[in-house]
Amino acid sequence: MSVMSDQAKQIETGAGFIAALDQSGGSTPKALGLYGVDASAYGSETEMFAEVQKMRARIILAPDFNNKKVLGAILFERTMGEEIGGKSVPDYLWNDCGVVPFLKIDKGLEDEANGVQLMKPMPGIEATLAAAKIAGIFGTKERSVVNSANADGIAQIVAQQFELAKTVIAAGLVPIVEPEVNIHADDKAQAEDMLRDALMAQLETLEEGQNVMLKLTIPDVAGQYDGLADHPRVMRVVALSGGYSTDDACARLAKNSKMIASFSRALTEGLQRDMSDAEFDAALGVNIGKIYDASVA
Repeated sequence: MSVMSDQAKQIETGAGFIAALDQSGGSTPKALGLYGVDASAYGSETEMFAEVQKMRARIILAPDFNNKKVLGAILFERTMGEEIGGKSVPDYLWNDCGVVPFLKIDKGLEDEANGVQLMKPMPGIEATLAAAKIAGIFGTKERSVVNSANADGIAQIVAQQFELAKTVIAAGLVPIVEPEVNIHADDKAQAEDMLRDALMAQLETLEEGQNVMLKLTIPDVAGQYDGLADHPRVMRVVALSGGYSTDDACARLAKNSKMIASFSRALTEGLQRDMSDAEFDAALGVNIGKIYDASVA
C-alpha cells in the first residue's frame, strides 16, 4: 500500500482522535497565555511563533503522542517548515509517531453577515496545496463560523466550504470541512438542523473519489450528524471542542458514537511551560486519555 492509502485507512477506521495543533496568528497569544507564556516573553511575531512551536514540539515529543490514541494532527502553515529531531514536522509526525499530518489553510474570518463568518480570500492557495503535497501533508482544514440559525447564511457558508474542498481534492489532498457552530448561539440546535441539511445537499454534489472529512461542533442533539458520517463521500466526522472544558467536551462527545475528537484547547488544558517534563507528560497523558476514551465510546 502507498503512504496515502495507509494514512487514509488510519483516518477512516482507526480508534483515536485528531490533535488540533494549528494555533495561528490570531489564536496564538491566547494559547500561549494559557500555557503560562505572557506576551512580555516575546517581542515580535517571529518570537511569538517560536514560543508556540516549542509548545507544539513538547506535545509531539511526549510519550503518549503516538498513533495508539492520536490518529492525526493539524498544523499551522508556518509549522510545515519547522523541524523536530532534525526532520520536518510532517515527516516526524508520520515516520516517528505514526500520526497523519494535516494543514490549516484558511486565512481567518470575514466580518459577520447573515449570521455567519465566511473564510477570507486565500491568494495563492494552489501553490500552498502543491507545497503541502510535497511536504507529505495528507489533508487540510478550513474553518468558518455559524453564529445564528440563518438559512441563507448557512447555505452560503457551506457552499464556500465545498468550493474550496473541491480545489483541495484536485490537489490530491483530503479536505476537513469545518463550519463551526458557535456554542454560545441562542438558536444553536436550530442552526445545527440547518447545517446538517446544507451539508447533506453539498455532499450529493461530490463524485465518486471526491472524499471529505467534516469537523463540526458537538451537537445539542446526540446523533445529529450520524447520517453525514454514513455518507459514502465522508471519510470521518470529527468534533471541535468549541470552548467547552475538556471534561464537558468529552462528556458531550461520548454521546455521539459516529464522531471522534479534533480538540485544540481541550487537548492542552492545564499544560504549563514551567512544568517539569515528567509533570507535562503526565498532564498531557491524562488529557489524551480522556479524549481518546470519549472518541471510542
